[in-house]
Amino acid sequence: MNEDITFDVVVVGGGPAGATAAADLASKGHSVLLLDKAGRIKPCGGAIPPRLIRDFRIPDELLCAKINSARMIPPSARFVDMPIDNGFVGMVDREGFDEWLRARAADLGAERRTGSFERLTRDADGVSRLHYTVKAKAGEALAEESSVRARMVIGADGAVSGVAKAAIPGAERIPFVFAYHEILKAPAAGVGGYDPKRCDVHYDGRFSPDFYSWVFPHGDTLSIGTGSANKGFALRGAIAELRAHLGLEGVATIRKEGAPIPLKPLKRWDNGRDVIVVGDAAGCVAPSSGEGIYYAMASARCAADAVHEALRTGDARALAGARKAFMKAHGRVFWILGIMQWFWYRNDRLRERFVAICKDKDVQRLTWESYMNKELVRSDPMAHVRIFFKDLGHLIGVART
Repeated sequence: MNEDITFDVVVVGGGPAGATAAADLASKGHSVLLLDKAGRIKPCGGAIPPRLIRDFRIPDELLCAKINSARMIPPSARFVDMPIDNGFVGMVDREGFDEWLRARAADLGAERRTGSFERLTRDADGVSRLHYTVKAKAGEALAEESSVRARMVIGADGAVSGVAKAAIPGAERIPFVFAYHEILKAPAAGVGGYDPKRCDVHYDGRFSPDFYSWVFPHGDTLSIGTGSANKGFALRGAIAELRAHLGLEGVATIRKEGAPIPLKPLKRWDNGRDVIVVGDAAGCVAPSSGEGIYYAMASARCAADAVHEALRTGDARALAGARKAFMKAHGRVFWILGIMQWFWYRNDRLRERFVAICKDKDVQRLTWESYMNKELVRSDPMAHVRIFFKDLGHLIGVART
């Protein structure tokens, strides 16, 4: 490959964030290289809200299921069902979903290459050179290294981002939840309590001491997983226990995946010159829920706009606009969800009270409206007042669970 070619933008990582950034910038007429590892599938429940489907023009055929309710299950098993009125949660399989996004970026003009990021250097003229390796073929001892020049680099290479560590101060200090899930062949409805139209969320210290566990339908398959920031917690063992608890231990396992997931946005996304990070690499995963697909794609759109402006004007200060725009739209939600996770997930007694709060119809309605539209609901102030006093009752222990 011609290593003297200079791309306007090289995007490292082809998940939802990277593919979105590549598509947006290619559609604006920039020369874009999308560099992605081969065969990587991120462990993910696969839930996407209607706003994502609208904003990013996701075709209906990519949805492997449409969920119309969630079941919140505390340690006592006194579950709470939360039906979705006038909406749904879309479910996608990341293998097919991510590839479709990458293919769309290519259709819009982005060049695709397979490779793993190694390091960044600078040529004599100050332009960044991105070095990457291509996996060795059978019988070859070493991977082949190549490089490419880039006026701008977007790191969308996941939670443990090599691009972030190479260029963004403080990137190594981002906190993580470690997630693990297994993809199973979907059983018949009713087996182990399984419902192909419902997401089950387990708030139970046996399966996660500080986060939650899940059973999410994916059409012909399901995702059963858990997460924890406790490095000593046995995630695989917890899922084995959860499968046995649900009567799913005999269901066929298709694949197993694990990865760290960040739960706090980086304080800075760019290096002030020509590198910016998005998605998991920037910490764009919602606390409490662990939701990442929508926020990855939203952060990528913010970054694409900022990179376009920096390329257009030659002013690298435009890159800082990406984080500002994202946090203006979603920072308050992240702050609230962070407090929720810190308080309610600390022990099983609090988890019981948290699930009990979810019985409230105001809580359910505002939760789903906020989730589906990705903004806090302000149109019903009295509902928020009612919720405040009910929450206060649970906090001081006068409300019944």
